[in-house]
Amino acid sequence: MSEQAFTFLPLGAIIQEFKINGRNIVQGFNTAEQYKKYNGPFFGETIGRVANRISNAKINALNGKSYPLAANNGPNALHGGVNGWGKREWEGPLNVERKGKQAVLFKYLSVDGEEGYPGTVEVRVWYVQEKENGKEVLHIEFEAELVGDEVEETAVNITNHSYFILSDAPTIAGTEVTLITNMYQVVDAGGIPTGPIAEYPGVTPSQPFTLGEKEPDIDDCFIVNTDSPSIPIDTRNSPLNKVASFYHPDTKIHLEIETTEPAFQFYTGKYIDVPAVDGLPARRARSGFCVEPSRYVNAINIPEYKSQVVLKRGQKYGSRIVYRGWQD
Repeated sequence: MSEQAFTFLPLGAIIQEFKINGRNIVQGFNTAEQYKKYNGPFFGETIGRVANRISNAKINALNGKSYPLAANNGPNALHGGVNGWGKREWEGPLNVERKGKQAVLFKYLSVDGEEGYPGTVEVRVWYVQEKENGKEVLHIEFEAELVGDEVEETAVNITNHSYFILSDAPTIAGTEVTLITNMYQVVDAGGIPTGPIAEYPGVTPSQPFTLGEKEPDIDDCFIVNTDSPSIPIDTRNSPLNKVASFYHPDTKIHLEIETTEPAFQFYTGKYIDVPAVDGLPARRARSGFCVEPSRYVNAINIPEYKSQVVLKRGQKYGSRIVYRGWQD
C-alpha cells in the first residue's frame, strides 16, 4: 500500500504533511504538543474566525454595535486572535463521503464571545485527497454557519496557513513563482489596507520571478477579481482560479494553488523564527512561503468590502482551495 501523501491533526485541523515522492513540502512539527509550544508562525493551521488583520483590533459595526478583539499583532488583531481556530482542538478526523468522494472531515464549534467575536459558529473542513496523472492533489472545502441565537450576524474569513518549501535548502531561495495577478491592497506599516488597489512593483501577471535569499520580501494581499467587487459569502460555486504556481529547479518539484476566493495573501516568511526541536532543524526567515486564499484584508471594517465577510443567520459561508504537487 502506498504511503499517504497528506496527514492532518485535530489541533487546528492542521495539515501536517504534504509529501511529493516521500518529501514533505510543508513546514510543521512531529507532535501536537510541539505545535502548541512552537507554532508562532501558524504552520498548517486552519485560520479563523477571521483570517489576516483587523484594524485596531476592533470590529467597528456588527449587530448595531462594535466588538473589541485581542490585539495580537501590534495594535491589530491577527488570524482570529491569541487562540484562533488554528490553536483549538477540532472534532475529527472523521472519514466521510463528500460529493461522491472519500473525505476527511474536521468540525469545530466556536462559541459566542470566543476571542471577542459575536455568535456561535459551527465550522467544517473537508479534505479530499486524490492522485491525478501522477500528481498529489488536496481539495480543501470550508463551510461555516451561525448556529446560535445570540446575534443576527458575525464575521467569518477562513483560510489554510501552510508554509511550503520545495527544496532541501534552509530557505525558499531559488523558487520560481508565477502569480495570476499583480494587483494588491496597498497597506500601511502594520499591514492594514489604506484604500487603493494598485500594481505590485516588480510583479507581472503570469510571468515567473525567482525568490532570492532576502528579496523580494512580500507579505501582501493580491486581488484576483479586480473587475468584480461583489463577492458572495459562499464562493464554492465560483470558478476555481489557478492563482499561484511554484517550481524549484533543484528538486524539480511543482506546486499549484487554485481557489474560488477573490484574494490571496502571499507571504515569503520573513518573520519565521522557530528553534530546532526533536530532530527538526531550526526554521528561520524565509524557510517557507504561504499562499492564503481568502477575502480582502480588514474587509469587516471597509464598507464596500464588508459583505464579503458578514455571515448572517440562515446563510452558509463557503470556499474552496486546491493544492496540486508533483515532481518532474
